[in-house]
Amino acid sequence: MSLSGSKVYYLVESSALPEVYHKVIKTKELLESGQAATVSEAVAQTGLSRSAFYKYKDVVFTFHEKSQGRVVSLSFTLRDEPGVVSGLLSVFARCGCNVLTLHQGLPSGGTAIFTVSVETHNATTSNDELIGLLTMVKGVLECKVLGSE
Repeated sequence: MSLSGSKVYYLVESSALPEVYHKVIKTKELLESGQAATVSEAVAQTGLSRSAFYKYKDVVFTFHEKSQGRVVSLSFTLRDEPGVVSGLLSVFARCGCNVLTLHQGLPSGGTAIFTVSVETHNATTSNDELIGLLTMVKGVLECKVLGSE
């Protein structure tokens, strides 16, 4: 919690996290998918204690869990080629995302910066899958998540 009492979130690459957080996420996935019917079954499969699961289950989330149904802002480095932005917008449309804002900087040195904010409430894919599809668009050199509301 911050000094004002509001929650503070960090986006951290998973390899930097302790194993217990990975096990909490896996336990939640087992329960959500139906591969485990009870918490006891799920923690037995992941090697996590029930107490650790209950301690962290409400504070450890995947990016997808915390940003689904929200506004996600992304920044891309694109090749300066015709159709690259159109390819990105097509992916957003196919995945059911609503584009709220977009901005493309002037190309320099054969690349351009493109930023977009999308609402993912009606998305047909997880945010992780969406980002994977976006990075596969021809001409996309880099994709960064700027934030999520």
